Amino acid sequence: MVSAHPLQLATATAMTECALLRISKSEMVRALNQQPELSEMFVSFLLARNARIQADLVDQLFNSSEKRLARILLLLAQFGKDSKPETVVPKISQEILAEMIGTTRSE
Repeated sequence: MVSAHPLQLATATAMTECALLRISKSEMVRALNQQPELSEMFVSFLLARNARIQADLVDQLFNSSEKRLARILLLLAQFGKDSKPETVVPKISQEILAEMIGTTRSE
């Protein structure tokens, strides 16, 4: 764990098949110090993640659940990205979508 938090603050669920690698804090710090390209990529990721979290908070505070759902669907589709669109359609239940937008599933 890179952060100083001793407790797990969140969970992650893979939407497609993937491989994971667990790396110790000391090894990550060493790699960041010795590999400038990795360090730059990691800092860019952290900045983008913080911007996304801030946008999520603003979205939650000021937008209706319908607008939040539309935003999440556009994010999942990677709408507006420079890269070539992928046709990967993850299997997401209505319950998971509701959780992602901070509401309950409508019946």
